[in-house]
Amino acid sequence: MTAVEINFDGLIGPTHNYAGLSEGNLASAKNRDTVARPRDAALEGIAKMRRLMAMGVPQGLLPPLERLPMAFLRTLGFSGDDRAVWEAVWKSEERLARNALAASAMWAANAATVSPGADTADGRIHLSTANLSTMLHRALEGEGTTRALARIFARDDTFAVHDPLPLQSTFSDEGAANHMRLCADHGSQGVEIFVYGRAGEETRTGFPARQTLEACRAIARRHGLDPARTVFARQSTAAIEAGAFHNDVVAVADCRTMFFHEQAFEDKAAMLAEITAKARGLFEPVFVEVPAADVPLADAITSYLFNSQLVTVPGGDRQVLIAPREAEENARSGAFIEKMLSGNGPIGRVDFVDVRESMKNGGGPACLRLRVAATAAERAMITSGFLLDDALASRIEDWVRAHYRETLAPGDLADPALLDETRVALDALTRVLPLGPDFYAFQRA
Repeated sequence: MTAVEINFDGLIGPTHNYAGLSEGNLASAKNRDTVARPRDAALEGIAKMRRLMAMGVPQGLLPPLERLPMAFLRTLGFSGDDRAVWEAVWKSEERLARNALAASAMWAANAATVSPGADTADGRIHLSTANLSTMLHRALEGEGTTRALARIFARDDTFAVHDPLPLQSTFSDEGAANHMRLCADHGSQGVEIFVYGRAGEETRTGFPARQTLEACRAIARRHGLDPARTVFARQSTAAIEAGAFHNDVVAVADCRTMFFHEQAFEDKAAMLAEITAKARGLFEPVFVEVPAADVPLADAITSYLFNSQLVTVPGGDRQVLIAPREAEENARSGAFIEKMLSGNGPIGRVDFVDVRESMKNGGGPACLRLRVAATAAERAMITSGFLLDDALASRIEDWVRAHYRETLAPGDLADPALLDETRVALDALTRVLPLGPDFYAFQRA
């Protein structure tokens, strides 16, 4: 059955800032406490969405989540009106305040894991919200993300939106950033590949391994995936220690093609053999491996060469890589791109995009999107108003220019006025996107 892949991008929120909260994310740590530019960040993201739309790749939107979660802060013993709570948290627990204010939900690749109807036992598209339990600032996102997905994918006969797995270390789940799918085309049954960093009971030193094998297995079961078409592969310790906190920092896949770094996986040969065996009778996978001799792990992670969107463009005979500008500017990854394009491989073009505000916080083009493969009938069941067109993109841009600060310095975060500004902005957004007047907690309160 014919299907297309829709990229649902996270709309970058008005509290976009650099708090350096994400252990193992080198860019996040490097840019801690620098001045952020929320307006530019959001407009860069929309410009990337427009670029993909112009190529014929459908785009959807995930709304920014409400930050400064007052109900959560009150469970920790803070009291008074909202402004008083925020002032007290900032004064006595600055680290907690920064976690509460994080804008990390912009990285929609961590929102959920998605399996298309072609792969699932009941034929529905399944979406499992990630629990993001490794990091406090991300673990706060689950309820809001589930609420957003349930608004967008509301038809129970077409979609199944699952709550996060238990918020516990054994089931640590970081969403589609650790999930790939290979297939002949988006509407055909494929092979789903779950990448994990540790088993639940394992302890390790160094940077955290954020995805567990138990979480991967649980999601595969709840999505009703065929074990004969499902692969569980271990991310290499070397990649994690080098700063590849998610698999999508060292690998990306689309249709038949997997584009990956030589050191991405612990047992590369066994994984590739298993994928090939489980794809038999469906399609012949194509593996594009980047040797460490050409692009060392450090360069791959600095440039985010693999944190790119690999897309199939309508009418195109070769795939397109949507890469961050930094991949072109890095000497090693830039040279590899030129070498790759001079050949006759599956990737025939690389388009560079400017998402520097996101990159400074540790997220490239791939981090900003959640991929949902859908048939025409399934696409028609997505709630109207969340799929992007030029008119909606212009309305969102106008909303950003009206409500976002040009800059947000570390000292600005303590200002209680930021709470009011954010709420005014998000309330206005619910009249641009069909979120309803009760989507955000402050509206329900």
